[in-house]
Parts: sequence; structure tokens; C-alpha cells
Amino acid sequence: MSSSREQILSRLRGARPELGHIEAFEKHIAVVPLADSSSTGLFNCFVEQAESLDSVVYLPTSEDEAVQVILELIGEDRRILSWAFEHIPLPGFANALAKQGVQVAAGRDASVRVGITGADAALAATGSLVLLSGAGKPRLASLLPPVYVAVLHQDQILADLETWVTQLRQGGIDSFREIASAMIISGPSRTADIAMQLILGMHGPGEMHIVILRG
Repeated sequence: MSSSREQILSRLRGARPELGHIEAFEKHIAVVPLADSSSTGLFNCFVEQAESLDSVVYLPTSEDEAVQVILELIGEDRRILSWAFEHIPLPGFANALAKQGVQVAAGRDASVRVGITGADAALAATGSLVLLSGAGKPRLASLLPPVYVAVLHQDQILADLETWVTQLRQGGIDSFREIASAMIISGPSRTADIAMQLILGMHGPGEMHIVILRG
């Protein structure tokens, strides 16, 4: 039996054609082509797509106004889930929370209503956010609370997922090794499993708020 098997495998190996040199292929066609890839075009497309996914987008004219927007979303709550403040692009945010008596709760506290993070990138083509978890960037801040708030700069908006992956690859293999996990978030959590009726917030946040800083 073994001899017959070896004979068959030997014939298969002998019939296999040798592969010649294969040139690296880096060109691709965008899954969602964009008509305007300028900074303004990407910004407008991201806002349009995010809002079409039921995200609420805020365009404050200053960092102080951005902080006020977030404080209003927090409301009377005195605990939030959050990334470490150095990963949220609002220098005065930590002091503002302290003045209001708002503290960051333990990472698995399911009673917290609001979660706040920065973002590693935003994708104009799909209105999505890219979040990379790691030290000071817990995943549950964007997954567990029913109200999720993300803060980002306009210059973090890229065309699409392919563009983000291309940028990440430029950093070499170490760029990938530093990532604990990557999440692509497109609007509030939703499902239509039950009677084909769309329900928000079934498996995660039912509200998604995006604060974009410009300039």
C-alpha cells in the first residue's frame, strides 16, 4: 500500500509544472471608488457616509467646544469607560472631566453608559472608524457602553481600508506585531435577525457619536 501511494505521489510531483518568477502585484482597484480624493472631498464623503449609518457627527470649531459636546453627551454620569487620555486628541479633556467629577471606571464595568475613544483612522468610502487596541486603548470602551463617542482629527480621514493597510505596511512587520486587535466600526451596533426588523444596539452601542476636529 505504501509503495503504491509513493508511486502515485511521485507521478503527481513529476507532472507539476515549475513556477517561474512571479512579479509582485501591488496595484488594485478600489472597492468603493471615490470621485474626490482631496482632503475636503474625503472629509465630506466620510461625514455623509457616517451619517447614513446613523452615526451622529459633530464639527466643533474649537477644542473647548469639542470638550463641551462630550460633556453634554456624558450628562449627569460620573463614570465613563475611556482610552487613556494621551490617545484622545483633546489636551484639555482630562482636566474638564476632573472639574465635573467624572472618573474612568474599571474596564469591564457594564453599568457605565458612555464610552470614549480616539481613533487610529477614519475611512471616507464607508464612514468607518479604525481602532487598534493595545496599551491604554481597551476594546471595551467602544464595545460595552450603550453610548459610544469617538474623537478624531480631519487629517486622520483616509480614502478606504486599502489605503490604511498600505500605510501600515510601510512600517514593516513590527507595525503589525504591536497591534493587539483591529476593529472596523461602521455606525451603531445593528441586527435584523429577528423578523427582518432593524434594531440598533442589540450587540453593542446603540448610539455612535463622532467628534471631528478640523484645522
